[in-house]
Amino acid sequence: MPTLRLALCQVNPSVGDLTGNAALVRRWTRRAAGSGAQLVLFPEMMLTGYPVEDLVFRRSFVAASKAALDRLATDLAADGLGELPVVVGYLDADGPPQVSADAEPGRGARNAAALLHRGEVVATYFKHHLPNYGVFDEDRYFLPGDMLTVVRLGGVDVALTICEDLWQAGGPFAAARQAGVGLVVNINGSPYELNKDDLRLPVVRRRAAEAGATIAYVNMTGGQDELVFEGDSMIVSADGTLLARAPQFVEHLLVHDVDLPAVAEHGGARRAGAGAAGAERAEGATLADGAELADGLRVVRRTVDDIPPAPAGPAATGGIIEPVADEAEVWQALVLGLRDYVDKNRFPSVVLGLSGGIDSAVVAAIAVDALGGDRVVGVSMPSQHSSEHSRFDAADLAKRTDLDYRVEPIQPMVDTFLANMSLSGVAVENLQARVRGVILMALSNQEGHLVLTTGNKSELAVGYSTLYGDSVGGFNPIKDVWKTLVWRLAKWRNAEAARVGGTAPIPENSIGKPPSAELSPGQLDSDSLPDYDVLDPILIGYIDGDLGRDGLVASGHDPAVVDKVLRMVDTAEYKRRQSAPGTKISMKAFGRDRRLPITNRWREDG
Repeated sequence: MPTLRLALCQVNPSVGDLTGNAALVRRWTRRAAGSGAQLVLFPEMMLTGYPVEDLVFRRSFVAASKAALDRLATDLAADGLGELPVVVGYLDADGPPQVSADAEPGRGARNAAALLHRGEVVATYFKHHLPNYGVFDEDRYFLPGDMLTVVRLGGVDVALTICEDLWQAGGPFAAARQAGVGLVVNINGSPYELNKDDLRLPVVRRRAAEAGATIAYVNMTGGQDELVFEGDSMIVSADGTLLARAPQFVEHLLVHDVDLPAVAEHGGARRAGAGAAGAERAEGATLADGAELADGLRVVRRTVDDIPPAPAGPAATGGIIEPVADEAEVWQALVLGLRDYVDKNRFPSVVLGLSGGIDSAVVAAIAVDALGGDRVVGVSMPSQHSSEHSRFDAADLAKRTDLDYRVEPIQPMVDTFLANMSLSGVAVENLQARVRGVILMALSNQEGHLVLTTGNKSELAVGYSTLYGDSVGGFNPIKDVWKTLVWRLAKWRNAEAARVGGTAPIPENSIGKPPSAELSPGQLDSDSLPDYDVLDPILIGYIDGDLGRDGLVASGHDPAVVDKVLRMVDTAEYKRRQSAPGTKISMKAFGRDRRLPITNRWREDG
């Protein structure tokens, strides 16, 4: 039974940076070679970054992707790495874009994987299952592949697959069993959602059983606009044993030796069964190149000769990293999402308003963890309604986190407006929020900071914000975080600081006091909204779970409260359309996931 040393490169590409992404591949392939790897794997759309969205329709971009692939193969050989097989994702096309006037049936853009060896592209595979739900629009961009590429290397048959191919039964994994492969490679751009890591391993195990083969699953890490990718790469044997698993939210080289069934000399294939160490099944005839498999797929066979020999010495063991607690997982996702949004878009720093409340405190702590205190500006903008404890809490947070702290009182500016306009009630409250927005945007224009807005998902859901006021900004780190989770994150972050002997970044007063916008005397959120412990479960059911009024009432929620909350959600869509992007952590984030018409007369109460 041959042993193959796999190197799974869990890396962080950038969309559109073909040169930089190719350099990543070269750098990490060199590291993999140094570890004695015999097969190196990179994520889905590695060369282009993922998702590329409407860049797919630019023929210049498609041509550049294909040229970058050929150049990468040549460069790897020039680096002395040509003997090492490398699997890399890229954008391909075998015809014009499907949206063009000269489109051809059955031809177009492809989400592709290539195997590079000896300076050439020796095998390609086109993604078969194209996701078209949630944040995915791949039916808009790509055509599905109709082949299963099987590469024989090191005496083992290896099938290539891409991301969604693993999340659906049948198709390439059923075909892989028919083709008699010993290893299925699955390269991924799988976005993070809370608890997705708990779903991923069982899915990989099901596909391993379906294929009767070991699965090497490699996922990218890093942030791309609203999406963040957590890695969580892994290797699972045919019998479902987890052999190795990478950490989340960091770049990582996972190197592990796997025992795989050999291809019999007469052309038949020995297949690993479900037993420990891969007890062999009876030999069967190898399906010929072009033979039909499950789901209408055809097998395409390629051979790679003379891969690096198996290294001497002890076996390489990648180790198994256990998933972390929910709050730690979400915090890492939010930190990585913000860091990459700022750095990949080349902002030097960020600025946000510090009210002394829980939301701005959590956003500030995330920003400092992501960028360092020297790249975070926090601005206290008190009005006549700002309490003394809120001013103190804002200053206390700044001291704890060592960020750049400034104070800009807004009352003189508000008074100037009121001296020239007759305003009262909510108009005066919103005026204060908009003056604060003007200050933050002025600092952004003057000093180049990215403005962070600090509204949580609960507030966005019910429209509890001021357009062009507290909603102003270029990015919102907690856009997809329910208010009750904001509190949990704050407590976790402080406890984590205590665990490692650091300073808790968030003042206890900010966590413990009743939430308030402080735009009028004695104002509390509870004046306008149900308590968040009551509100959030209704919002989660309605937004994440798509429950209607009857379903929510049947779940035990008060009918009058449900009616009030649903009205607020439905009438606030126009506000959400104008909100800043923010890191997605839930199964249904506002924007990419949940798309409802603004002009919409349907109401759950009929």
